[in-house]
Amino acid sequence: MFPPKAFLDAIGSQASRLFNGETPLPRPEIEAQLKGIVQGALSKLDVVSRDEFDSQMVVLARTRARLEALEAKVAELEERLVPPASE
Repeated sequence: MFPPKAFLDAIGSQASRLFNGETPLPRPEIEAQLKGIVQGALSKLDVVSRDEFDSQMVVLARTRARLEALEAKVAELEERLVPPASE
C-alpha cells in the first residue's frame, strides 16, 4: 500500500504525462485517462467497496448482539453455580 504522499505523487506524475504531450487531448479523452489513472492507483490500495463495508457492518452488528446475549447467559449460569452466601 502506498503512503498517502507517495500515492498522490504517483497520481500527479501520471496526470502530468497526459498534459505534457505534444498534442492536446480532447476533454472526454482526458477524463477517461484520468479516471483510468485514479482507478489504477486505487486498485493498488487495500480498500473495500461501500457495499462490502456495509455488509460487514451488518455482520458485525449481528455478531455483537449474539455476543452480548451469550455474555448474559454465561453470567446467569455463573450465578446459578455460586451458592448464595449464608448470613
